[in-house]
Amino acid sequence: MCLYVSVVDFDLSLQLFVPMSFSDFHGNSEIVHRLRDMLARKRFPHAVILSGARGAGKYTLALMLAQALNCLTPTESDGLPDFCGRCSNCRRIAQSADLDARCAEAVEAREALRETDKKETRLFVQTHPDVLIIPPDPPQMMIKVDQVRRVIESIYYRPSEARERVYIFTDSAFMREAANSLLKVLEEPPEFATIFLLSENPGELLPTIRSRCMSLSLGAVPVDELDRYLAKQRPEWKAAQRSLVARLCEGAAGRARNFDLAAYVAARTDALALLHSALLGREHSELFKVTESYRSGAEGREKTEQLLRTLYSLLRDLMFVKSGATEMICNTDIQSQLAKVAEKADFEWIVAASNRLGEVERGMRRNLLRSLSLDDFSLGLEKVS
Repeated sequence: MCLYVSVVDFDLSLQLFVPMSFSDFHGNSEIVHRLRDMLARKRFPHAVILSGARGAGKYTLALMLAQALNCLTPTESDGLPDFCGRCSNCRRIAQSADLDARCAEAVEAREALRETDKKETRLFVQTHPDVLIIPPDPPQMMIKVDQVRRVIESIYYRPSEARERVYIFTDSAFMREAANSLLKVLEEPPEFATIFLLSENPGELLPTIRSRCMSLSLGAVPVDELDRYLAKQRPEWKAAQRSLVARLCEGAAGRARNFDLAAYVAARTDALALLHSALLGREHSELFKVTESYRSGAEGREKTEQLLRTLYSLLRDLMFVKSGATEMICNTDIQSQLAKVAEKADFEWIVAASNRLGEVERGMRRNLLRSLSLDDFSLGLEKVS
């Protein structure tokens, strides 16, 4: 049993849609040029692995290529093929652009089913009849065999409204049986279908899958270029804020554009409180006040994960401060605070803190109480400092 998500009130959504083209994709111009050149020569591969960091633009680029492959009124820019962004095919494919929202709709729809049906239902996102998006299926967050079987069932039928059937796997975490099933499709693909495999770590894919695909890696956008990009995309941010986000996002334009700066600053305030408590070993009422706010549940889990990422970022910056490599610091707006913390933290303490963070992460996977894990993290480091 398969669950699809379709766009509701399609005509209304079209009125709100802003057309895009390849010129709107930021960074990795050489890779985009190469892909468009293959489109121009009608030599586009049947399967492509797009790898890169989270937020590098893998999904956005895959959707753009799906539009270019199926645009009803294709155009040209810079002498290479482009998509109009306005025809019915382009618009319907673009309705899948907000992947998180579409997946949330799918999960909500599945939750409304009877208990017996939930177990047999798999998630897909489909806003165009010939373009199918396959996200990892919760709660395991892996591509499952039933999802791949759905691809196999449809891929050998000619497209109904487009020139190419397009399948986009948004993650490389495949269950073993699912990966083996996909391999069969890649060995004998139809001429009218294209498969995109998106991955932060293509090494997760079977070697036999990688050998049957063209692999392209999206690199990091330089910090200064990302800073200029954010000046256009997030004009409400000050220069120091743009510089901070550009460094924290490690060259991923999509992550930078959608970065929740307020949530990061709040997490950083808590992270600094934990580090100060561990280094100074003073009265712990402030520490307990901070850690008590990290409760159970999905919202608490996300908040805790943000705190741990922020702590790792601060510890890495402390290493750079201690090493004299201040140009490598990400949290440039609090460099003076980092210098004061670094005066009390030696390399041994920073390594110990990193190791204890790993223990907190493992505790989260075992559903240990988060506030107590964070208390233990900070109090345990007092003995090292």
